[in-house]
Amino acid sequence: MSAVVTFYHFVGLDEAQLADLRAGLVERCSARDIVGTTLLATEGINGTLAGARPKLDEVVAWLRGQPGLAELPVKFSQASATSPVFYRLRVKIKPEIVTFGVPVAPGERTGQHVDAERWNELLDDPDLVVIDTRNHYEIEVGSFPGALNPNTESFREFPQFVADQLDPQQQPRIAMFCTGGIRCEKASAYMLEAGFSEVYQLDGGILKYLETVAEPANRWQGDCFVFDQRVALKADLAPGEHVQCHACRRPLTQADVNNPHYEEGVSCRFCFDASPKRRAAHAERQKQIDLARSRGQVHLGPKSQVAHRQTEQRRKPSDSDQ
Repeated sequence: MSAVVTFYHFVGLDEAQLADLRAGLVERCSARDIVGTTLLATEGINGTLAGARPKLDEVVAWLRGQPGLAELPVKFSQASATSPVFYRLRVKIKPEIVTFGVPVAPGERTGQHVDAERWNELLDDPDLVVIDTRNHYEIEVGSFPGALNPNTESFREFPQFVADQLDPQQQPRIAMFCTGGIRCEKASAYMLEAGFSEVYQLDGGILKYLETVAEPANRWQGDCFVFDQRVALKADLAPGEHVQCHACRRPLTQADVNNPHYEEGVSCRFCFDASPKRRAAHAERQKQIDLARSRGQVHLGPKSQVAHRQTEQRRKPSDSDQ
């Protein structure tokens, strides 16, 4: 069984630090057969890495030795040794470590962080609006009972959801959650700036909640969508049963796989009406994947296909939330 570590931290980093962090991570992860994605920006770091647990511990120790990252919080979960979580290592310098599109300063002022016990109390507060800040395709996999679904396609749409559906005069008390906490850092800062007087956020997100709360106190329903090849995690943080449509990136249940519109790598019930050109491209890609699989290899595709796949990933699971 291999392991997965997720982490994020809002901290000011200059251009020289970003370059050093990127080079150091690439060197250390490559030498330890660690794969995954890490985003670096002047506002901080956000990453998910997979590999052998002792090797991940070494990389985490190195990160915590870098300026500003001594208190870097991390969360570990499980992964199958036979099913890769990621196919490659990507360490990128970006404008934001989670794309929001509206300037906020989460390092200066955010909502009140609450632990799992306090969170369960908030779920029962009738005067509080509980918001799932994730996107609709994540929420379909699982959520907390009674949470408001913003029905967003990407996190960039969250500010518009707030403007259209929430009023700080009518709903001054807000509690929010996301996969690992990073989206709530920006969302809660934004809502405080918008005039909401009392804003709470689940500390460590769903992943920390599932790690620390056992039955019968656990209020989570369903699985937790994650931005890697595991697709979703069960309440014990082991990989769940969902698969992903590699055409539209949507998480699929077994019923979705049994749907007549499902064709592995080509389409599912959510995207079967794609253009013939797109379907043909997906079919060719799946053909190459199947050929590589028959040879005991992993198909990454030529650069053009990799670029196309990364574009598809940016359209749906682009927030890379931890």
